[in-house]
Amino acid sequence: MSDDMDPTLSDEIRSVCRTSVGDELRSVTYFTEDAVEQLYLRSDLDQTADLVGFADHERMGFRSQSAYRHTQLGEYQATIRMFANGYLSRVIRGPHGVWVTTDEMSMERFEELTSALEAVLDDFADDVAETDA
Repeated sequence: MSDDMDPTLSDEIRSVCRTSVGDELRSVTYFTEDAVEQLYLRSDLDQTADLVGFADHERMGFRSQSAYRHTQLGEYQATIRMFANGYLSRVIRGPHGVWVTTDEMSMERFEELTSALEAVLDDFADDVAETDA
């Protein structure tokens, strides 16, 4: 876990996730190459998730984004995974990212979530890059 995370960034991420997702929000986790911090976990869920294991997997997104460059798909925006009990959406911008787990919701709400997280992560990318330097 990271003790160095900017509390303003943490608050902004939680706020945009709650606003975009509402009651379907299950969890919110922030990550960089070196740190992982769970920002929100819905009270009816167990706190047994292996955040480090999840983070190791989601960090592959820092490298895999380049595989989609210069394709007709356009710029990478987010990854959405479907599971039996919910969805995981990952957004990465610059040196950091967020994965959000949700109950079922419409694609439009995933798009709203992605746009909101992109804006927050872009706003704080320079601050994170300076901290890592």
